[in-house]
Amino acid sequence: MTVDEKVGQLEQIAVDRMLGDCNWSGGDFTEACMKQVLADEATGSVLSGGGMGPRTNTPRDWAIMINTVQKYAIGHSRLHVPIVYGVDAVHGHNNVLGATIFPQQIGLGSAWDPTLAGRTAESTQRAVAATGAVWDFAPVADLARDQRWGRYYETFSEDPLLAGANAASVVRGLQNAASGRKVAATVKHFAGYSEPSNGHDRVPADLSPRYLRDTILPSYKAAVDAGALTVMVNSGAVNGVPAHASHYLLTDVLRNQWHFKGVVISDWNDVLNLKNAYHVAADYPGAIAAAVNAGVDMAMVPPDDRSFHASAVDAVKRGLISKKRLDEAVGRVLSLKFTLGLFEHPYVDESKADAVVLGADSDLARKAATESMVLLRNDNGVLPLAPGKHIVVTGPSADSMPNQTGGWTIGWQGIPDGVTVPGTTIAQGLKAGAPAGTTVAYVPDGAAAVDQAKSADAVVVVVGEKPGAEGPADAPRPEVPADQQSLVASLQATGKPVIVVVVAGRPLVLGAAGNTAGLLAAWLPGTEGGNAVADILYGRANPSGRLSVSWPKDLGNEPEYYQQLPGTNGGQDSGYSPAFAFGAGLSYTSYRMSTVTVNRPRVRAGDTLGVDVTVANTGSRAGDLVVPVYVSQPTSPVLVPAKRLVAFTRVALGAGQIRTVHLTFPVSRLGVTPGDIDGSGPARVEAGSYVLSAGDATATFTVG
Repeated sequence: MTVDEKVGQLEQIAVDRMLGDCNWSGGDFTEACMKQVLADEATGSVLSGGGMGPRTNTPRDWAIMINTVQKYAIGHSRLHVPIVYGVDAVHGHNNVLGATIFPQQIGLGSAWDPTLAGRTAESTQRAVAATGAVWDFAPVADLARDQRWGRYYETFSEDPLLAGANAASVVRGLQNAASGRKVAATVKHFAGYSEPSNGHDRVPADLSPRYLRDTILPSYKAAVDAGALTVMVNSGAVNGVPAHASHYLLTDVLRNQWHFKGVVISDWNDVLNLKNAYHVAADYPGAIAAAVNAGVDMAMVPPDDRSFHASAVDAVKRGLISKKRLDEAVGRVLSLKFTLGLFEHPYVDESKADAVVLGADSDLARKAATESMVLLRNDNGVLPLAPGKHIVVTGPSADSMPNQTGGWTIGWQGIPDGVTVPGTTIAQGLKAGAPAGTTVAYVPDGAAAVDQAKSADAVVVVVGEKPGAEGPADAPRPEVPADQQSLVASLQATGKPVIVVVVAGRPLVLGAAGNTAGLLAAWLPGTEGGNAVADILYGRANPSGRLSVSWPKDLGNEPEYYQQLPGTNGGQDSGYSPAFAFGAGLSYTSYRMSTVTVNRPRVRAGDTLGVDVTVANTGSRAGDLVVPVYVSQPTSPVLVPAKRLVAFTRVALGAGQIRTVHLTFPVSRLGVTPGDIDGSGPARVEAGSYVLSAGDATATFTVG
């Protein structure tokens, strides 16, 4: 390969670059534009960003579009190398009209069921592969720790173990080639993207070395260890260094310590940002060299591939990038294409795409949405709603598919105006799923809803936030909007039981909406969300979700998470003081965790510890119980949280059933970085006594 051809393999260009006048003007494919990108530059990859689909947005048209690009690349490049096509399929094949939209990751995390998350990924893999895309920019392995951040809903949890277990399962699900066509997963955004210093997306983060290694990195490592073929870099900066220029993150940690062999790709235009935003390079060739030498193998360069290509060639010719490093990056890209079978089977059968994608796995989406929802309040047993009642449904998110699906749905910021996505809204689900004798009135006008509530038996009011993505979704005041709080208060003033359903991508401070008889966190449940809410409120399903994040009670308490370190300040909310704690959630039955035992009272750092927990369903109906096991460390030379999640499972229990569940975890999971404030040295498990807990039951063991 020539230097030009090698540099081309390092480029990922948006499909819109090849339409119309070659400058993002839209329209049909233009032969001259395709020639520039696919023949002259021998570009290695093409992507459809959020909303970048064919004009007629059907699965078949997606397959035609991707085949068109692929056929041109193979037919017009000198070496006939196929491109690898990428999409952001982050909760189903969410860019495609008619595809089933699963809950966003924040909901799946609250199911505490990585196997379920993996099943949704397998469904996504089948849909993505059927349209010809073979590279999915998912899962997000970042932690949810600042409720203000606009991408909070794209994460699984605030806890490293829960987030990592779900991310790993999604990696395995996406890369399961059972359908006959493998799709590459992407672990993102490596690393430390989710805690910008002021809560706004892409603002630099300051993370101590100890916190970075002990808390931030483990969830990414779990996903990498699951066999992920690609990793995407954090757009921000950490501790004063842009992640795209961090040799420590991309080479020392990812390559040398974790032995990752796949492709590292930049995020959107972030190589150029090393020059234009971060000013760590004087010119574009210098910025490209900084990224490539740090460990980036492919640059996502949608806006300006022309200058990237020329600048990258210049960087090689000037010796800023060695030929060895260039060949290493190109080799990884080509290896990915061979792994995905693109040289043998570059095209997809366009005639089969609609049948594979449209409406597929709606039952799975309903199950995922149902299990992700968290019942947070049920005063006086107001739920499930008894049959034969008259129910008023209102609220701005009660009949809104855009609000229910969130960002990254058809468009980048969510469902565009005028686009109808098949699915069931909450109002529709409550109406269609009402038991015999139950009447449901959907009243969109708030004043009319208050008036009609006076003659109702109960009111369901669906509050929350509008869809958004990235920076536009930042929320400096993450709360239920004032007008929605006022609506809830007016409904409560009628004296009728009020059930609040929160449709949002983050925990919202509830304010006046916080003391209703019923409270259900529905998150962003996807196209089957309406049916799932109905299943829970009518009692067809027993709520089983548990918070994978902490729910703040007041504004100004962000960031809030259960692993906050102890301090000496006794002022109000200075410690961990949420409205609802990590792991909270109610059921229509009752449970008890009565005993915890360990298989060995003394272990070493390299051992695996077995834990038995006796659990019982002490109520009158079957349900699923989440069993989390935490560890506490009575003394430690460095600060550690009051408790840390070390193992968890989800178990089905019949009414009155008692079971002993067995869990294991590596003792190395207890490791912390020793030393002084500089946090130097590798993590280690400190010798001494530890306490395990599940519910109110505890057991002790010793490391040493």
